[in-house]
Amino acid sequence: MLYSTEKVNTKYIVVVGGVMSGVGKGIATASIARIMENYGYSSTAIKIDPYINYDAGTLRPTEHGEVWVTDDGGEIDQDLGSYERFLSKDIPKRNNITTGQIYKRVIDRERSGKYLGKTVQFIPHIPEEIIRRIEEASKGFEVAIIEIGGTIGDYENIPYLFAVKSLSRLEGRDNVAVVMLTYLPIPSHINEMKTKPAQQAIRQLSEHAIFPDIILCRAKAPLDRVRKGKIETYANIEAEYVISAPDVDCVYEVPLNFEKENLGKKLLKRLRLPAKQKPDWSGWRKLLKGITNPEKKLRVAMVCKYLDIGEFSLKDSYISVSQALVDAGAREKVGVSIKWIDAKDIQESGTECLEDVDGIIVPGGFGSSGIQGKIEAIRYARENNIPYLGLCLGMQLALVEFARNVMCLPDSNSREFDPENIHPIVDYLGEQRKILEKEKFGATMRLGAYAAQLKRNSKVARWYKETGRLEKDRERLKNIKENFRLGVIDEKEPVVLERHRHRYEVNPDYISDFEESGVIFSGFHRPLQGKPLMEFMELPNHPFFVATQAHPEFKSRLEDPAPLFVGFIRSILSK
Repeated sequence: MLYSTEKVNTKYIVVVGGVMSGVGKGIATASIARIMENYGYSSTAIKIDPYINYDAGTLRPTEHGEVWVTDDGGEIDQDLGSYERFLSKDIPKRNNITTGQIYKRVIDRERSGKYLGKTVQFIPHIPEEIIRRIEEASKGFEVAIIEIGGTIGDYENIPYLFAVKSLSRLEGRDNVAVVMLTYLPIPSHINEMKTKPAQQAIRQLSEHAIFPDIILCRAKAPLDRVRKGKIETYANIEAEYVISAPDVDCVYEVPLNFEKENLGKKLLKRLRLPAKQKPDWSGWRKLLKGITNPEKKLRVAMVCKYLDIGEFSLKDSYISVSQALVDAGAREKVGVSIKWIDAKDIQESGTECLEDVDGIIVPGGFGSSGIQGKIEAIRYARENNIPYLGLCLGMQLALVEFARNVMCLPDSNSREFDPENIHPIVDYLGEQRKILEKEKFGATMRLGAYAAQLKRNSKVARWYKETGRLEKDRERLKNIKENFRLGVIDEKEPVVLERHRHRYEVNPDYISDFEESGVIFSGFHRPLQGKPLMEFMELPNHPFFVATQAHPEFKSRLEDPAPLFVGFIRSILSK
């Protein structure tokens, strides 16, 4: 036997894409997972990425979009962020499967003699490892939704399509459903929705002996009866299983749109599952109304460095930050529009572009491009009492700006941008230097969720308390097994968990100087060895000047927005 025949209770829904990528498979997968949860079934979502990279950690944001970070330190495809936001649950790094991981595992097993001298081949060993990882990520869940990245015609997808066919054979047809998401273009010169690309995608899928049970039709406009009839005839499935998936104003509308055509009931019927409960979307609809019909509107500047890609601009590099603003806005019934600003433009033309915004955010990033523009934006926020939120690099540069313009250290900088700087207020720490000497650059990154102790009566502690995160994180701490992520904790003090992805830290040698000049370090991580690491900073006499070394956007959910984003928006409203 190629695979274990041990049966599990998990049902599988495989989501594949046709025509082209980037049309919303991740959102569709997240929506299906949320629909299954609302029918009473514990669900998880798994993303398969056909690239040979081991993970997304070495990919530029302009190459593959944002790098998502999990609690357990995985550097993952951005679609896992959609899964977490829709499901309101944390998903581990094992739920992201790449071709690099698959082949590395098979080769490592071959080198260590695990195949007992057998010839290692594409079939059966590669599909076998794919199925093993799918089953491992699905353990403990009643429904697992598996998204296969790319499109049907991609050569890289062949191993995964073969594995899907094998999974269906092993688990039984009633336990595996296939959902195909395809795109229907409307060429401007004829203004007619065309089904031919979808037909070709269906044909390509059938060549792998896989036939879609449900087809989701992405388009600018809703699918009409004529187009449904064409796809029904070509795909040989009933028209009711051809589901319209038009463009929407907010991604959180997608599951509600699917449910207009009873997608959940159709999937349950296909998998021979009864509805455990009647779906209740009232809370979801209420939050969605806060987005689509807000009581107030705000404009926030996002000062970025990963926007330009050839002649086009790419905002996927910051999708979690923009969604965190949406999540917080939904809670406060505020519509938040983002003014996307390339930091290099501020370097060249000044801060005039910031005069019409209500708040400023400087998100994370690596490298020296656009750094001076970000610093000028931070100075503008500080001097003009504009609410400011700094994320990761946004905290490091806030301290650089403060040191230069308030502490009279004009030459201060981060070691990242000036290795020979005489005032490196952001630097490698001693433990990291030892690792760098061995050229192990990856080992210098702080990745995943780390505990931070907050300073009582600080603005940061206030927002974490008011949003209920202090109590939730206290419970989460019990589930973290790695002591180094917890560090040394004072049980009597407020503690929070936030995810990290960075290499440089605030230089401990300058902390007292900052504090004497008015900066409050409102949270820190105390490692098991070494000096405390500064996690949060704020300026007490500013309406809202708060920054964090972490990435709180990775913990934002529609139903549980990130505390600092809530505080940021409320501070704008109260001005």
